[in-house]
Amino acid sequence: MKNLIKFLCIFILISLFMACQFSWAEDSDLDKRELPAWYQDAKLGIFIHWGIYSVPAFAKGNITFEEATKTFAFDKWFSNNPYSAWYLNSMKITGSPTYEYHLATYGKDFPYENFAIDFNKSIENWDPNSWAILFKEAGAKYVVLTTKHHDGFLLWHSKTPNPFIAGYHASRNIVAELTDAVRNQSMAMGLYYSSGLDWTFKTEPITDIMSFFTNIPQQQEYIKYIDTHWRELIQLFKPEILWADIGSPNDFDAESMIKYYYDIVPKGVVNDRHKNMLTAQGIVSAVHYDFLTPEYTVFPNINQKKWESTRGIGLDFSYNKFEDEKDYLSVNELVDMLVDIVSKNGNLLLGVAPRPDGSIPEAQIQRILGLGAWLKINGEAIYGSRCWERAEGKTLDGIPVRFTQNNSNLYVILLEKPKNLSIIIPKLTIDPKSKIYLLGKDEKLLWKQEGEDLSIQFPDVYPESEAYVLRVNY
Repeated sequence: MKNLIKFLCIFILISLFMACQFSWAEDSDLDKRELPAWYQDAKLGIFIHWGIYSVPAFAKGNITFEEATKTFAFDKWFSNNPYSAWYLNSMKITGSPTYEYHLATYGKDFPYENFAIDFNKSIENWDPNSWAILFKEAGAKYVVLTTKHHDGFLLWHSKTPNPFIAGYHASRNIVAELTDAVRNQSMAMGLYYSSGLDWTFKTEPITDIMSFFTNIPQQQEYIKYIDTHWRELIQLFKPEILWADIGSPNDFDAESMIKYYYDIVPKGVVNDRHKNMLTAQGIVSAVHYDFLTPEYTVFPNINQKKWESTRGIGLDFSYNKFEDEKDYLSVNELVDMLVDIVSKNGNLLLGVAPRPDGSIPEAQIQRILGLGAWLKINGEAIYGSRCWERAEGKTLDGIPVRFTQNNSNLYVILLEKPKNLSIIIPKLTIDPKSKIYLLGKDEKLLWKQEGEDLSIQFPDVYPESEAYVLRVNY
């Protein structure tokens, strides 16, 4: 009951605040726009959070924001933030782990923007091509880079620099260099931009859910600033994905900017965070979007609207010196997660966290290359696939199963190694002329229909794999 009362108070306060900002967007021609097939087909992207927060690389929290929304523990979340990219905000909260760490490590007179000096020195030998080659090998079809996170530091050489801190940008044009490298590897390039938060314009720390919303700068100077940046990024780089975060100010005309983007990049896509409002259903987009972006969570069932689950390999999107291998998902967990997401009409945008010098921790490399190795054998069940009539199932002996379809083939994906060489999948009926193959093997498998159940016989021991994919020519 206490949580319910707390939630209702928070909801009423924020609803009153948000009601002053937004009105529901009327249906427009944008909403009739079809999702470009390339994005539907891609399934896997790499998310890069890299900036001056990568220098201190500190965060000590252990719950995600999504978990905080379920427990209403927002005050604890902001002071114990698990995201190192929030270092600037966390260090301003007296008594927080980041506050204490900054005081002990750098001293009370060391301003956050001084990290730019070390970052710009560190990136001198960064090789964007090595990143692009790695992401290609990992099986990614697109890359999304943070061009400006909430700290306001720019990763490109903008004609509209930060008005408060001179030279507050990367010494190299990271956005330009990585965009070229990614496209040279035949991947699409997406650009993230924090439109809702910029802590150089709004310097008070976010400490609770109310201040989270009121921290969005509302001055006309900021509205012009982000509009100019968005249009500059579109003009210069023509990104295939325009990825906003934390909404935008009240008076920002997000729809006009999105229309401009589609004129320049007709097959581009936008996420659901360009302008947000709070409703009884939660925080939703007030303007057109092409896909949803749940963070550190997945949908339990097939979602008719295209979605993209976004998360890091560990609890953090950006490099965190206090995370290690035990905090990372295993290759097996990554494969199972990707399969589950794809079976429910989603993409996975997986965070890879570089150190300040651009090097990527070996444990992260090992995991994404393991995912890529699995996709080389089983990718036909993932890339270009669509949802089947249901996403989930189980074998008779309890092995989890996911389903996809592609080119008139049904793919039955076993998330664990079967206990026996014979399996039964309940309530799966196929055409008597169907042929079944285990991807990675050439021989046809024996099968028979037992009423509504499908029985499949494997000829010998199973190969080692994180998940086993059966192609059914049905």
